[in-house]
Amino acid sequence: MAICGLIGGLGPETTVDYYRRILAAAQALDPAVAPPHLIIDSIDVNEIFRLVEFDRPGLADYLSASVDRLARAGADFAAITANMPHLAFSDVAARSPIPLISIIATCAAAAEQHGMRRLALLGARFTMEASMYPDELGRRGIQVVTPSASERTFIHDHYVDELLKGKFRSEVRERIEAIVARLRDEERVDGVILGGTELALLMPSATVAHLPALNTMALHVDAIVKRLRE
Repeated sequence: MAICGLIGGLGPETTVDYYRRILAAAQALDPAVAPPHLIIDSIDVNEIFRLVEFDRPGLADYLSASVDRLARAGADFAAITANMPHLAFSDVAARSPIPLISIIATCAAAAEQHGMRRLALLGARFTMEASMYPDELGRRGIQVVTPSASERTFIHDHYVDELLKGKFRSEVRERIEAIVARLRDEERVDGVILGGTELALLMPSATVAHLPALNTMALHVDAIVKRLRE
């Protein structure tokens, strides 16, 4: 198999889940094959948030340095284990000495495959307010709808203060489900993007408010395992 490099730590709970999911998926496909080779470079999620807010060129530099470390360690390709850092994906991919698998492109391909046309986007504020999902999905004729300003603040604050620290409360899950239900009824969305990988840990079901959920972490893992086996 090829060797996969993971840019991790974004946050730690998700990185652990990526590792477990990749091993389990590879084993399920072929129990006779040895576990895949993985290299993880765990970086600072707090620094990522600082760079996203104040220094986008610095964000690309920081992520590129991680990719370079993975490449020097022997990785044949790499993936960033979070949605928000993909704000700099194009710049990082252009410099990268190895191929990168985009979580955004992977999610968009799955949405198109399932015939979705209007999707709610959840995640950290920077992800919900960025153009990366609308642009990628728009090229496939799919619209993106985001929660209201107050709803985005609620999701972002709990994402940063709780989910990234491994704290998952039922009250937060119920409030986010209510937000999705409103978007379903008022905005006529036909699915929801869990655009923060920790959201998949908070809401592991295949549906949210009776809508199909695109679990970006699970989709990303599937793409990584497929590449590992090529």
